[in-house]
Amino acid sequence: MAARTGNPQNDGHLRPVDLARGHGLSTQAVRNYEESGILPAADRTAGGYRRYTPLHARALAAFLALVPGHGHRTAASIMRAVNRDACGEAFRIIDESHAQLLTDRQTLGAVERAVRDLASGTRARGPGRGGVFIGPLARELGVRPATLRKWEQAGLVRPHRDPLTGYRVYGEAEVRDARLVHQLRRGGYPLEQIAPVIDQVRGAGSLESLEAALREWHDRVSARGRAMLAGAAELEAYLRERS
Repeated sequence: MAARTGNPQNDGHLRPVDLARGHGLSTQAVRNYEESGILPAADRTAGGYRRYTPLHARALAAFLALVPGHGHRTAASIMRAVNRDACGEAFRIIDESHAQLLTDRQTLGAVERAVRDLASGTRARGPGRGGVFIGPLARELGVRPATLRKWEQAGLVRPHRDPLTGYRVYGEAEVRDARLVHQLRRGGYPLEQIAPVIDQVRGAGSLESLEAALREWHDRVSARGRAMLAGAAELEAYLRERS
C-alpha cells in the first residue's frame, strides 16, 4: 500500500507545506526550523518523508509570535531550550529580553528629558555665529576640556578646527550634541549607549525632527512590549500542549 501523504484531514499528520502555507513560509524554511531545533524533531514515513503534528504547528506559531518582541535569534534560543526540556533556561532568556526592553524604556525616558532640557537651553542661549571654543563650552557645561576631547574621540562631538589657530570650534550642531551628551552622562548612561542617540539626532537634523523620531521610538518600544505579550500567550499554549 502506498504511504499516506500526511493530509491533515484524514490522519492528523501534517506535511511541511501544511505548516508553511498558513504563515507565508516556504517548505524549506519549515525544514530549516526543525533542523535548527526551533521545531521538535518530526517522525518520518517509511519513504523518509517528514510527518508533522499539531504540536509542530503550535511550536511554529509560538516561534513566529515570539520573533516580533524578542527578535529572531532570541526567539530561536527560547524555542530550542523548550524543545530540549530546559524550560528554566528558556525563562531566563525571556527575562533577559524583558530586562533589555526595560533598559530601552529607561533610556528613551532619559533622552526625552534631555531633549526637553536641551530645547529649553538652546532657546535661552546658543553659540555665537562663529562658534565657541572648547574652554568656554566646557565651563558652560561644568566639565573639563579633557572630557570634551574624550567625547570627540568617541565620535559623540565633532568640532571643526579654526583655520588660523587650529583650535577646536564648536558650531551650533556641535554645541547641541555636547549638551545632549552631557545630559545623558549626568543620567549615568555610558558613552556606547549615547552614541546611537547622537547618530539619531544628527540624522534628524533638528530638535523638532528629533522629537518626532522620539515619538516613533516610543511607539516601537510599546509595540515590542505588546508583541512580547502575544508571544508569551502562544508560548504558554505550546508548553501546555507539550505537557
